[in-house]
Amino acid sequence: MSKLAYGTDELQFGVLYTPEGSGPYPIVLLIHGGFWRAAYKLELMTGLAKSLVRHGIAVWNIEYRCVGDPGGGWPGTLQDLACAADYLPTLAADYNLDLQRAITVGHSAGGHLAFWLAARTRIPPVSPLAGETSPLTFLGAISLAGVVDLEHAWKLNLGKGAVTELLGGDLNEVPERYTAASPAALLPLGIPQILFHGTEDDRVPLIVSQEYTRKATEAGDSVVLIELPGADHFVLIDPTSTEWAIILEKIQKCLFPG
Repeated sequence: MSKLAYGTDELQFGVLYTPEGSGPYPIVLLIHGGFWRAAYKLELMTGLAKSLVRHGIAVWNIEYRCVGDPGGGWPGTLQDLACAADYLPTLAADYNLDLQRAITVGHSAGGHLAFWLAARTRIPPVSPLAGETSPLTFLGAISLAGVVDLEHAWKLNLGKGAVTELLGGDLNEVPERYTAASPAALLPLGIPQILFHGTEDDRVPLIVSQEYTRKATEAGDSVVLIELPGADHFVLIDPTSTEWAIILEKIQKCLFPG
C-alpha cells in the first residue's frame, strides 16, 4: 500500500494497493462518494480496496478536491479525477499494472465520476473539462448506486442541492456544464457498463439507475442493471455484505474473463 501524489495539491493523491506476486496486475480505479462534498474522503472505500487486493486485483483508491475544499467543485473536482486517471500509465510502469485490464468503480457520487471518466473523449472541446491528451480507455465501468445522470439528480434535488453545488449553478443557469459533466448527457460511452442499485436506497433512488440504463441501451451501449432487493445505499460498500460479494464476483469476471 502506497500513498502517491498525482498532482501538487494536498488532496490530489491516491492510495495504491498491489497484490502479492509479480504481476502484471489488473487495476480498479476506485472512487468514493459523498455527494462531492468535502466531509467525505477515500477512507469510505478502504474496505473494498482491501477486499479487491486480496483477490489479486490492484486498486488505485482516489482522493480529490470536493465542494468545500479550495479548488473543489466546478471544474476542479472533475479535473482531479482526470489527472488521477491520466497518472495510471506512470503507475503502470513502476508497479507492473495491466492497463488493458483497467476498470473504474465508484459509489454514489463516485459512480458518477467513474462513468464520467469513461466518457471523456465525448466532452465538447470548448469545455474546461476537455483534456489535451487522449485519455485512457477503460475495459469497463461499474456504478454502485451512482449519480450517473446529473440532470435527473438535479430534478430530484438529490443531496439537497448537491448537483447545483458541484456545477456552480442549476440546469437553467449553466446547461453547458451539465452537458460536459454528466455521463447520461455524453452517451454512448462505448464501453461495457454495470450498475448495481439497492431497491431500498433512500439517498440515490433506484429510478436514477433504471432511467440511465434505458438511455444507455437506446444509445447502443452494452449496459446491465443489477437490482439488489432490500439493499440500502451503504451496504454496497460494506465488504462483509452479501451485496458486495455479488459485486466482487462481477468485477472478477470483468478482469479475469474466461
